[in-house]
Amino acid sequence: MNIPAELKYTKDHEWVKIDGDVATVGITDFAQSELGDIVYVEVDTLDQTLDKDEVFGTVEAVKTVSDLFLPLSGEIIEFNEELESAPEDVNTDPYGKGWMVKIKLSSNDEVANLLSDEQYKELIGA
Repeated sequence: MNIPAELKYTKDHEWVKIDGDVATVGITDFAQSELGDIVYVEVDTLDQTLDKDEVFGTVEAVKTVSDLFLPLSGEIIEFNEELESAPEDVNTDPYGKGWMVKIKLSSNDEVANLLSDEQYKELIGA
């Protein structure tokens, strides 16, 4: 199971990369493996400011649809439009080409509540 040490994680199986006041978000390798083949990623909250834990989109796999929960409060400033034509990038490269949104953080205070790679490994039993 690929769990990069430089990223932060949530209990909802999302990863977060912090770069100043912008966070890049995607789902973890564990999440994509549990979902199976991703066929569609929908994010209709671009340019909206949402609170932590609000639904910002959905990810559709062959057998299920799952909500995507915002790991940190802020404005959705970018959606990875490549996923509209290549949603399988979430399966093949979840931490690279499979990123989903970028958030301009409302505050960096919530970052401390994210999980480390070690805490996430413990959560999933890796």
